[in-house]
Amino acid sequence: MDSKTFKIKVIPMSGKLLRFAVRFLRDEEQARDVVQEVFMKLWSRRIELAEVDNIEAYAMRMTRNLCIDEIQRHRTIPLEEMNARNEWISNMKQADELTEQKDAVRLAQEIIDTLPEQQRAVIHLRDLEHYELNEIARVLDMQNSAVRANLSRARKKVRDEMIKRMNHGNPKNRNIAGKVL
Repeated sequence: MDSKTFKIKVIPMSGKLLRFAVRFLRDEEQARDVVQEVFMKLWSRRIELAEVDNIEAYAMRMTRNLCIDEIQRHRTIPLEEMNARNEWISNMKQADELTEQKDAVRLAQEIIDTLPEQQRAVIHLRDLEHYELNEIARVLDMQNSAVRANLSRARKKVRDEMIKRMNHGNPKNRNIAGKVL
């Protein structure tokens, strides 16, 4: 693969790879570093890429693996960083004057962030990146049935938690939770 083909086939994936890495790492700077490393590895393997059926799935899997490596390297969060993050979240909540729909989307995102790693990855790839189930299975090295089961469990957990948090006797809120999912 020459540089022109690389620019056409690989570079346009940067947004998806970055969003996927941010979902795993929850830190945009670390995610950018991971994506940069993915591109460097892809470039160094550019001759082998001609034999790869789905370069995007290959790159997503590489991103996933590097994110897992990064998470394992940084298992603990410094206390001052956690305090700053909590303060930032507090300020955002106080300043939040978004519409009900935006609140519901934010709530769904928060709930998704609490899901187990596989469920979080599956729901992200399916509902945010619009991957097909078989592509998700390849990226995450899972069986199609496991992808479907994890997606179903993740959606149910998100839906149930949203209804629980939003349902203060207001049936309108149930409709919002359903629209987000």
